Amino acid sequence: MATLQLKNVIKEFGDTHVIKGVDLEVKDREFVVFVGPSGCGKSTLLRMIAGLESASDGDIVIDGKRMNNIGPAERGLAMVFQSYALYPHMTVEDNMGFSLRLAGVSKAERKEKVLDAARILQLENLLDRKPKALSGGQRQRVAIGRAIVRNPSIFLFDEPLSNLDAALRVQMRVELARLHEELDATMIYVTHDQIEAMTMADKIVVLQGGVVEQVGSPMELYHHPRNRFVAGFIGSPTMNFLPVDFQDANADGVQVTLPGGQDCRVPVNGEELTAGARLELGIRPEHLSLDDNGPMSGRIQVIERLGGATSLYVQMDHGMITVVADGDIEHKVGDTIHYGFESFRGHLFREDGLALESLQRHPLTAIDRQANRAPTDSGDNP
Repeated sequence: MATLQLKNVIKEFGDTHVIKGVDLEVKDREFVVFVGPSGCGKSTLLRMIAGLESASDGDIVIDGKRMNNIGPAERGLAMVFQSYALYPHMTVEDNMGFSLRLAGVSKAERKEKVLDAARILQLENLLDRKPKALSGGQRQRVAIGRAIVRNPSIFLFDEPLSNLDAALRVQMRVELARLHEELDATMIYVTHDQIEAMTMADKIVVLQGGVVEQVGSPMELYHHPRNRFVAGFIGSPTMNFLPVDFQDANADGVQVTLPGGQDCRVPVNGEELTAGARLELGIRPEHLSLDDNGPMSGRIQVIERLGGATSLYVQMDHGMITVVADGDIEHKVGDTIHYGFESFRGHLFREDGLALESLQRHPLTAIDRQANRAPTDSGDNP
């Protein structure tokens, strides 16, 4: 059993408020990802959980026990950093077993634990090598192995893949997901890369400026973002935002006028809207479709061909938007294209940035990495 609760956790450095009252529950065996832009407080929050930073206020509770005054070594956690921090003069085996040696574990037990971790991480043939003879991905696996041998209650990862090249990052994402399943462990992972968050997490915690903007499963955040920030941060390419004119609201949704002049009813709850309400329509690039009779149009400024898909950067009167189209389209820079979207794909945001609640739940929002498992708690989702 390995659970974590944060209760109104605050962190201040002098007059600077870094973490501003975070409440969060991490369940046993969950893979939870903290994601957000640089400086949002995600690494500070992780270090507070680890005991490397003290909380200015609030409670940090692990397995039902308040940990605020408990040192890092006594919390039963293991942390993997962005830097591998391996001892260059030691072999892989010695690096992985070093913490056990310091703890006075016998040589035979150390060897058994290291061999078990090496099997899980596919490092059995590398135990006699030193770090300089390893690739970046292998070094990171050794750092993870050093955490595994301690048999921690919770694994903490602080941007562990940011030093790797693109291909290795993809490989290590798969390795970490597999590792989570094999160890059946509770893991908390920090990254600024929303693709890592979407592909690995059971539950994502989106932070901005020391505040939790939304907590939910990857598909919950993708289909039902709580506000404009989450909508723009989750998804790649980022969501398009278009100014629209509010017409009316009824039980079927909110009627708006698109930039091209055509009306569209978006199935969201607009009962609190009043005449003159200022709204933005959010639509993901992959939900826009090329259509000669589409209600919107623009001129292609840039084309990015990615093989199976092509991203078109299109100049409209109000600004630039992105359209993701089939990889084999024959359009070229300078062409004028028309496009549209299915109304249920749209999101509407108020002037304060909050999203209007959808009147329908997308069937995929209940899906996480374990196909037949119930959806995770969505925290403060609307």
